[in-house]
Amino acid sequence: MRASPRQLPYAPTPYSYLPNPALTATINLDEEVKLSTTAAERDLYDSLAEIYSIIITLDGLEKAYIRDSIAEKGYTELCSRLLNQYRSILKDEAVSREFVDLETFKNNWKIECPRATERLRVNLPATIAEPSASHAGTSSNAPQSRSSATGSQILLATENFITFLDALRLNMLSKDSLHPLLSEVIQSVNQVTTADFDNRGKIISWLIRLNGMKATEELGEEEARQLTFDMEGAYVGFKATLN
Repeated sequence: MRASPRQLPYAPTPYSYLPNPALTATINLDEEVKLSTTAAERDLYDSLAEIYSIIITLDGLEKAYIRDSIAEKGYTELCSRLLNQYRSILKDEAVSREFVDLETFKNNWKIECPRATERLRVNLPATIAEPSASHAGTSSNAPQSRSSATGSQILLATENFITFLDALRLNMLSKDSLHPLLSEVIQSVNQVTTADFDNRGKIISWLIRLNGMKATEELGEEEARQLTFDMEGAYVGFKATLN
């Protein structure tokens, strides 16, 4: 009686494969795989890794602030530091070129982080962009109500408004000229009042608009006129809160 053929332990295929030593990759599994071969490439990857870390950290910080897991002062200081680091890293042309923009970077690295995305878009801590009157006075750096604002705080806010409007009249229309000045306006205003006065929202809207521009990009003539109009209205609204 003939014995039945022995069943193979794997599914048969119509092809047979014999390794070719000449085509076999010679990889040392104990050898470290290097992403970069030059110091410039290494610096680039390090910078991109730092940006990734900032985005993840910032998203966690925003969640902690929403849950009241961090004090306003601590949140403001840490958020400001992260935003400054993010801007500083992207000043490097090679990093900025590889980064492209925030949405492209997030897609490339498969991250979402919606809260960090919004904070980077506004480019200001929530405590500055949207000060909470209910938390006023909880720290020495918290926004002051009108009754507790000092004369020096009122004077500083007034001077910052005037300085910004003077910059517009002098045709200083680039982002790197206007954004720092407008940031100083809203920060000093928040130290005086948390009231939602006329055109206060315009200050934030223009900060977001400027933040989306390249450093040397300038506002057009119509935009500059609209910005001047909005800021003059905000200045009038701010002064009305002092009465």
